[in-house]
Amino acid sequence: MSQRYVIHLPVVATDLPAAQRLARVIGRWMLVLPTTDPGETTVSEEDHQLVRHRVFCDLRMPGGRRCLLRDGHDGPCSRRLRR
Repeated sequence: MSQRYVIHLPVVATDLPAAQRLARVIGRWMLVLPTTDPGETTVSEEDHQLVRHRVFCDLRMPGGRRCLLRDGHDGPCSRRLRR
């Protein structure tokens, strides 16, 4: 397996739920780029960057793809948003 590098892109949000929502939107949008792995997205407070909060469920689904619903979602995993 080749070496992977992570890009840290700071954005500003008013609280943890807002940061997680924004990160989910950005992560899903970035799926248009084949080199992204939004399932690993986490958020943290600026002054406590070692305490990270997951954004996506990230469980592997049949076929090896990852669930893209929010972390801790109810019901079955999915690659699509629920309406």
